Amino acid sequence: MKKKLGNILIFVLIIGLTIGYGIYKDDQSRVTVNKIYTTQFQEQALSDLENEKGNGNYTLQNIFMKYNPFSTNTQSMYVYFNTSKAAKITYTVSCADYANFTATAYQAKEFQKEHEFQMIGLIPDCTNTITITATYKDGTSQSVSTNYTMGSLLGDEDIQLEHVSGSKQDLGNGLYTLLGNDSDDQDFVYMYDTNGILRSEIPIIGYRSHRMLMQNQTLYMSVSTHRMAAINHLGMIEHIYNLGNYIVHHDYQFDQDGNLILLATNEEKNSVEDCIIKLDVETEEVSELLDLEDLFKSYKESTNHKEGSKWDWMHINTLQYLNDDSVILSSRETSSIIKIKDVSTNPSIDYIIGNKDFWKDTDYTEYLYTKVGDFLTSGGQHTVTYMEDDSLESGQYYLYMFNNNFGYSKTRKDYDWTVNEGIQTSITEGTTSYYYQYLVDENEGTYTLVNSFEVPFSAYVSSAQNLGEHIVVDSGIAGLLSIYDTDGNLEQQLSIKKNDRFIYRIYYYDYKGYYFS
Repeated sequence: MKKKLGNILIFVLIIGLTIGYGIYKDDQSRVTVNKIYTTQFQEQALSDLENEKGNGNYTLQNIFMKYNPFSTNTQSMYVYFNTSKAAKITYTVSCADYANFTATAYQAKEFQKEHEFQMIGLIPDCTNTITITATYKDGTSQSVSTNYTMGSLLGDEDIQLEHVSGSKQDLGNGLYTLLGNDSDDQDFVYMYDTNGILRSEIPIIGYRSHRMLMQNQTLYMSVSTHRMAAINHLGMIEHIYNLGNYIVHHDYQFDQDGNLILLATNEEKNSVEDCIIKLDVETEEVSELLDLEDLFKSYKESTNHKEGSKWDWMHINTLQYLNDDSVILSSRETSSIIKIKDVSTNPSIDYIIGNKDFWKDTDYTEYLYTKVGDFLTSGGQHTVTYMEDDSLESGQYYLYMFNNNFGYSKTRKDYDWTVNEGIQTSITEGTTSYYYQYLVDENEGTYTLVNSFEVPFSAYVSSAQNLGEHIVVDSGIAGLLSIYDTDGNLEQQLSIKKNDRFIYRIYYYDYKGYYFS
């Protein structure tokens, strides 16, 4: 059917596309998640895909599609075809009872003739109508549609999140990415659109993914306690990195050379969550940059430790790597923010932002920054994030965080957190956590609270992400995803089924240059 709308010529063709079939839930016993994260499996999957595709003449009217060929995303489809003229490609996934999902597929150039991408957003246990549109430089476009019935998810997460309050906040075509469902069963990364509809389910071996990092059309993420994976934009795992005797925990970032800097536990030590390592993504070499015991030896020796148990004396839960080779760390166990300079060459303590009463009578009081103003220093904070601002002077910047406002130190039985008026000390009876934003002034050695508002209480885990006009907050134990404006007004709140425990962290990613253009 052909119809003219202004200057845009649209062709809508209902056709039978060439679709292959991937792994559904019922088949998962034959292909375990462990096997998926192997080079052998991925190379065979690529060979099978190329053999099935062959040398066919795939056009917009005869698109080659194969469901989840690399078994890395249960709501995805591999798509390949050519157009006679250079075009950009958009697709829409439609399913009864759910809002449509429309995205512009990633490709190397905005307009090109060969089109190969990973389409995401299929709805499980539903007949999905897939519409693919090629738009040409002259403004004309052609669209084709087909139906595809997807099987079940591998997990039992909600397809539609429950709307608690507020109205939909359209942050763009990105996805709320749930990192760490911490289930006793299979673990996943989940991605929800701004309607709260599940659009991606990525199975991982275990534990959790802590952050999604993207460079050169490749996604880097942790998939178990000892392994990182590099997944290309088609969904194929190109590298599986083994960290040897190190366990990755809580966070990682790229350094200025594109290598991964990770928080880690050295399994050869008697303490946990107190090291930083580097993973060279080209050579796969793993090296230790910092053992916090070297800088905080006397403090560690002053902490309590039961023989045979994990000595979690620092519990670092966030890493921010800065271009001057310094790192900003969040220590849950000490309720402190610690900056280390020259981490790759000669690590030393730069400063500590923490409760002066907690650090008194230690060897580290000289590093404490001065609090300016009357406010309660953060307690048990998570996702401390470095944020620059052009209006600030050199040496000044912001640090924002999810302030759990929870005071507890398993290894400091001598310290009474109740001396800090307003801090919560009960997991079950606590009422208030906060979004906190500090102005840090390295010139003066001070920190000031410049923005704060209440958020649903979560003694542990949780995250905050400042997107400029919106602030995305995960209250992990409460199982609530909340979007606020910068004044702390609640704009939208969604409830998440918490599986067995909690949602560790939620970040909103636009996935440009990976899934989307």
